[in-house]
Amino acid sequence: MIAKLRGTVDQIGDGFAVVDVGGVGYRVACAAGTLGRLRAGQTVSLHVETQVGDDYIRLFGFLEEAELNWFRLLTTVQGVGAKTALAILSALRPDEIARAIAAADKTALSRAPGVGGKLAARIAAELRDKVGALALGAAARVSGAAGTVAGVGLEGPVADAVSALANLGYAPADALGAVARAAETQGAKISVEELIRAGLAELSGARTLAAGGRGR
Repeated sequence: MIAKLRGTVDQIGDGFAVVDVGGVGYRVACAAGTLGRLRAGQTVSLHVETQVGDDYIRLFGFLEEAELNWFRLLTTVQGVGAKTALAILSALRPDEIARAIAAADKTALSRAPGVGGKLAARIAAELRDKVGALALGAAARVSGAAGTVAGVGLEGPVADAVSALANLGYAPADALGAVARAAETQGAKISVEELIRAGLAELSGARTLAAGGRGR
């Protein structure tokens, strides 16, 4: 099973690249973000997912490990094959996928060709808890102002805010959802402190509503 390729970019085509490794050319399907960073003649190292069938071997290559992790996670969802997973990764960055899933943002997920509203809803529903659980490792994994959470590409201020809320005892999925919605509402320049306050306000409101419902 091929897990990594290091060689020279021989050719770049529509949705794929050919990597020459010791005179052998490997055709590797790639998302747009990876392809956009490749140049013919460039020495490259790709993380690779290999899929083997009765009559085929397919390679999928990623410059970033976060993209590989998301590819694997997305293809666990019913109805999401390799082509659709690559389309999602071409339309959204890993951190944008995490935030869209946490916020159940079907519109964002539907930006990928072939992803309709029903499939977007299924992706958000099936992966929300998985993404939230990964966020629990934020405190140990985030380094500086721009890091990743558990390899899924959740970026600095959002990751820091999720980590803070998780350390306060909130469920990771709930913390990530609240922070993602705050980030979408307030914009990209919102600080960690503002994200934490906004997340706390939303989580406290949700708890109040839940308590009110039980009281009735």
